[in-house]
Amino acid sequence: MTDQQSFGHDDAPSANGMPMPGLGTWENTDPEACRNAVATALEMGYRHVDTAQIYGNEAEVGDGIARADVDREDIFLASKVWIDNLAPEDVRATTEESLDRLGVDAVDLMYVHWPAREYDAEETLAAFNDLYDDGLIDRIGISNFEPRQVAEAVEISDAPVFANQVELHPLLQQEELREACAEHDVEVVAYSPLARGGVFDVPELTEIAEKHDASEAQVSLAWLREKGVTAIPKATGEAHIRDNWESLGVTLDDEDVATIDAIDREDRRVDPGFAPWN
Repeated sequence: MTDQQSFGHDDAPSANGMPMPGLGTWENTDPEACRNAVATALEMGYRHVDTAQIYGNEAEVGDGIARADVDREDIFLASKVWIDNLAPEDVRATTEESLDRLGVDAVDLMYVHWPAREYDAEETLAAFNDLYDDGLIDRIGISNFEPRQVAEAVEISDAPVFANQVELHPLLQQEELREACAEHDVEVVAYSPLARGGVFDVPELTEIAEKHDASEAQVSLAWLREKGVTAIPKATGEAHIRDNWESLGVTLDDEDVATIDAIDREDRRVDPGFAPWN
């Protein structure tokens, strides 16, 4: 494995200023575990932390950031407005509450969490534009948007739509969606990039991992990096946080990438009834 000290903030790859990989915090609901995970990741070299209103851990994420010996301006911090809060007045009120919980004046990226329930493209995105204009958010993001909704959001929003965060991994490769985002200059961020553990049961990934003296998780993250996708794997313990970080030392060759591209099995792990594909 590659020594984590090889990867400083300045050396890690980034997508338009969004460092990769990031630390995901979905389902990290144990307060002290969440604080420790964020602080541990930042001390290790991560500079991107992702949370959301619905995760119920924004305050703990903020505590972890405060605990780490890393300047706030060096951290790319993202959160998401939940689907119950997407009416214009709720967008602003709940974003201000998120900032209070996180202990920051602004976030680097705020996402529309899903195009569902209270989401109205024109009204919701206008509210996000107001947050952008007022300096409460540095970038506007969307999450779980299908190609047609990406195109609609880009057309409607006066401010740039910076990123679309979606489930993406070797068992859900989202090629059409990645192409649509590229067409509209929208970055792609991958949640559940390890298929919630599913990548450990994929023979093609195991073979490539053995070839590189790496883990299947590292291979999956390296493949996403090759695709220009910013992965935000969730990890709580130091060993998993480090394993994901050390994926930066794994370089896949063209044959490896082609092998992963050719995986034709699909396993979507996040599939609520309100999802736009249902």
